[in-house]
Amino acid sequence: MNVTRGFTGRPRVHHPGLPPGQYDAGDDWPVLSAEVTPDLTPADWTFRVDGLVGEPRTWDWDEAHTLPESRYEGDIHCVTSWSKFGVRFGGVSLDAFLAAVRPDAAATHAVAYSHTGYTTNLPLADLTGGRAWIAWEYDGRPLTPEHGGPARLLVPHLYFWKSAKWIAGLRLLDHDEPGFWEQNGYHERGNPWEEQRYSGD
Repeated sequence: MNVTRGFTGRPRVHHPGLPPGQYDAGDDWPVLSAEVTPDLTPADWTFRVDGLVGEPRTWDWDEAHTLPESRYEGDIHCVTSWSKFGVRFGGVSLDAFLAAVRPDAAATHAVAYSHTGYTTNLPLADLTGGRAWIAWEYDGRPLTPEHGGPARLLVPHLYFWKSAKWIAGLRLLDHDEPGFWEQNGYHERGNPWEEQRYSGD
């Protein structure tokens, strides 16, 4: 698969919080997916954390909602060059899930995987310390399927392909293991402020 670098043609609106090469999408939220949107209901949804953990565990929808509620209010940035400011997501901090499984000291990375089979890799440090969420609300309403509902991973400080839609689980590892887009030419980490869009950036 070839990676297209031709993200041009959109007007660039200046915003002091724009990372390099991004434009302000305003009220738009473009829908971009590597796969067909699944028919996944809250009753069917589960989330599992396993790999290098003391106690692997799976939560269903109701069990996940018993964890302490947490919210993110801020910005998101897509590798295709759009950014959205002042977004509001609701869900649970990933720290709450990780505390329940007790990650091994050897764990350094994670592979996030979706109910569709999509995968993406992340350093564990990018998922802890209040930096990542399992989100099921957007702007006070249930997250819609085209944007990853019933629940998605939210890692807002990285490009948005790292925030896997229709999240099904995390597998903790002692090494980095590239996911779908990373195997097809995208950057291993995806920091928008360093324009880490593609391998070698």
